[in-house]
Amino acid sequence: MNISLSDIAFFQKVSLTEKFNFYEYLSVMLDGWVSISEALNSVQTKLKNEFFKQKLSELAMFVWSGDSLSRSMKKIPQVFSAWEIAMIESWETMWKLSEALWNLSENLRKSHDLRSKIQWALTYPFIIFIFLLLAIVIVLTYVIPAVSQLFETSDTTLPFATIALVATSDFIIARWYLLILFIISCVVLYYGYKNTESGRINIDHFLLQLPLFWKVRKNYLLAMFATNLGTLIASWVSVVKALGLASKSLDDSVYDAYVSQVIIKVTQWEKIVTSIESVDPEYELFSVDFLQLLSVWEKTASLDSICKKISTQYTREVDYALARMTKWIEPLAILVAWVFVLWFAFAIFGAILKVTQTVS
Repeated sequence: MNISLSDIAFFQKVSLTEKFNFYEYLSVMLDGWVSISEALNSVQTKLKNEFFKQKLSELAMFVWSGDSLSRSMKKIPQVFSAWEIAMIESWETMWKLSEALWNLSENLRKSHDLRSKIQWALTYPFIIFIFLLLAIVIVLTYVIPAVSQLFETSDTTLPFATIALVATSDFIIARWYLLILFIISCVVLYYGYKNTESGRINIDHFLLQLPLFWKVRKNYLLAMFATNLGTLIASWVSVVKALGLASKSLDDSVYDAYVSQVIIKVTQWEKIVTSIESVDPEYELFSVDFLQLLSVWEKTASLDSICKKISTQYTREVDYALARMTKWIEPLAILVAWVFVLWFAFAIFGAILKVTQTVS
């Protein structure tokens, strides 16, 4: 039995880059009076992702059999999200599918650019701590064993710092595989816990309270929420449905739970801003200026333009939060390095003093 990469769960993913390029290409082809079936068959020849190519082949088959594009997409939930389908479905009824695909591409591109900006900003501290960890490991595996030989022949009771440092060094040299096994176990347990409902909620709560990082994540989620909400409303999706789809698109259980409560209040004819304030009175998830801008929409009925302004504002807030976060990275790395250096210094020089006192 032959197994392809597309049959392996790890490779059954479609990146944001592939998706926004797909929607953009499809929009251009439709503007050129190419049929959807022909456009879907054409785009498959440009893909390297075997899983995506396979799913688009199924999509083309559904469309060719007479289904609309949105109805066909509903049959492939592994690739196409509910808010993407809702947006296309709304514009299909107005015969503006090409425009919907183009707007969808632009939204996904913005989301990708903002996510990439955060990932690149987090790469810097990650590299710093990796090099710092490597330096500590090198000292423990090469320097400490050479120095500890000086104290082995001595009958002096060594300081606790020295004993702990030598024991740590011996453990890493002799039991390094246990350390690797521990790291792998932690990763497996993390992803296993994350896939449970309670685990996902707890992890999302933790990320929104994590020092330095919480503001980056909050601003990112608000920017994406505003972008998706505005696009859905502009696509003539109902407010209640748009709220639900916009929160689902964030893939954050905390916001999803809060927005679900907001939707209940909105269905009872309460205003959106009033509903959010009653659900989030401390403004932990939705900031005051976010709600002020939304209240402008409720007075002027211009949600599309308001959401664009909110998205632009919170995209800038992400930049500011990233800048503040990276400013703290170097001092934290230096603090960790100094803690280890002080431990090393107390351990070595404390042992030397003990040995010299015994000799004298």
